[in-house]
Amino acid sequence: MNPKSNKKHIEDLYAAILTLETRDEVANFFADLCTAIEVDTLAQRFEVAKMLREGHIYADIVTATSASTATISRVNRSINYGVGGYDVALNRLKEKEQESDE
Repeated sequence: MNPKSNKKHIEDLYAAILTLETRDEVANFFADLCTAIEVDTLAQRFEVAKMLREGHIYADIVTATSASTATISRVNRSINYGVGGYDVALNRLKEKEQESDE
């Protein structure tokens, strides 16, 4: 696949995700798009990101998530030097949790 068409495909994927309105729609989309292992891997990385932001140490994260230290390190690098994707998602989830607690 050439890089220009690949970028278009990626943009189309992002646009498709943005059309989803409910948790069930998102779950069904990812069930069709990814293998169960791929979804588990994405979920594991997100859990690692949450735990890192909460200040957990690598050993605790390995125990809780079964993620390798290489995966934890990669997620940590993204949190610290990435483009802020984890931060946006985690901050918005925290805001929603706080709103539902009120």
